[in-house]
Amino acid sequence: MEQKTKIYAEDGKQELVISREFDLPLELLFKAYVEPDIVEQWMGTKVLKLENKKHGSYQFETTDPKGNKYGFNGVIHEFIPNQKIIRTFEMANTPFGVQLEFYEFEQLTDDTSKLMMHVIYESVSQRDQVLQLPFAKGINMAHNRIQDILTKVK
Repeated sequence: MEQKTKIYAEDGKQELVISREFDLPLELLFKAYVEPDIVEQWMGTKVLKLENKKHGSYQFETTDPKGNKYGFNGVIHEFIPNQKIIRTFEMANTPFGVQLEFYEFEQLTDDTSKLMMHVIYESVSQRDQVLQLPFAKGINMAHNRIQDILTKVK
């Protein structure tokens, strides 16, 4: 299956740039990141808190097949509907520190849109550790779920 989500990782840098074009109107794509019921569907997680505003915060919880719970959370630093979200991301009980995430949403046509994600890690080694995980496959699968779920809504 084609990897529609593109990941750019320059050697020696502590960042990733991720892009994906969707066959979804801009407003619908943006909803995938701000409406708790949609977030829960495509992320396979429980939304405990999601304050979509500047200085808001979020808290999600996921459960693995063995019943172990994992939490992740962050603070929203900028929130411009249908355009941009800047937030931190931190996952509890992992060796990974806080990362800074920039999400930019762009309308391409009336029925298509693009998501650009710029993720900055605490260090190059932390970023490289993430890339050794099945990260690329996972984010592509998550983006495929967004497309599938929201195509039914469209």
